[in-house]
Amino acid sequence: MTGASRGLGRSMALALARAGAALVLAARSKPDLEETARLVAGGGGRAVVVPTDVSSYPEVEALMQRAVAALGRLDIVVNYSGVARVVPLADATPEDWRYMLDVNLTGVFNGCRAAAPHLIPRRAGKVINVASVLAAVGLPGYALYAATKGGVIALTRALGVEWARHGIQVNAIAPGWFVTDMNEAAFADPGIRERLTRDIPARRTGHAEEIGPLAVYLASAASDFMTGQTIFLDGGHSAA
Repeated sequence: MTGASRGLGRSMALALARAGAALVLAARSKPDLEETARLVAGGGGRAVVVPTDVSSYPEVEALMQRAVAALGRLDIVVNYSGVARVVPLADATPEDWRYMLDVNLTGVFNGCRAAAPHLIPRRAGKVINVASVLAAVGLPGYALYAATKGGVIALTRALGVEWARHGIQVNAIAPGWFVTDMNEAAFADPGIRERLTRDIPARRTGHAEEIGPLAVYLASAASDFMTGQTIFLDGGHSAA
C-alpha cells in the first residue's frame, strides 16, 4: 500500500489490517510509516515499512519484490500516494505539472505495472487506485490535480477490462472532501470550509474512518464481480 504514512492512507491501512491483511507500507516519510506500522501492530496486525518514491519505477518494482519476499505473495495493491498544489493554470509552471503528474498518475501506473508479474501468473488479485471527486467536478485552482485524477479513473477503467481475463479486479475510490493533514489549514478557515461544503448534499466533510470499509470491500471476495469501476465517496458531491 502506497501513501500509507498518514491521513486517509493510514485509515485504509488500519482497516485492511483489522480485516486480516498483512501489509507492506510505502511512502516517502519513514517516521510516519513507522507510526502507521506501530498502530497496525497495536491492533495485532503485521506491517513492513518500505520507504518508496512512487514516481520512480525501480523503487516501486523493488517495493513489490520486497512485499513478496516478506509476505510470501502479493494479493492486493493499493495505489494511494498523491500530492496537490492549488494554482491557477495560467500561473502553473511545467514543474508544477510534472510534479503532480509524476506522483498522482505515473505513480499509479508504476504500481500497476510493477504488480503485474506477481498478479497475472496467479490469475488473482485486487488493485485499488485512489482518484478524487475533483476528477468529476470543477474547482478553480485544481485543473492540474483534476487532470491527473481523471487519468487515474481512465486508467482504472481500461485496466479493469484488460485484466478481467486474468481474474484480477481493478477499481478506484474517488474521495470527496475529507479533512486531512494536507488540507486542514484550509478547512480551519470558516469561509473556505463553507465554500467547499456547500456543494456537498450531506453538508459535511467525510470522516477518515468512513473510507476504510470501502477499501476492505474492494480488497475482498465481495467485489469479485466488480472491475473497472470508480466509487465516489463524497457525500453526494459528484451527483449534485
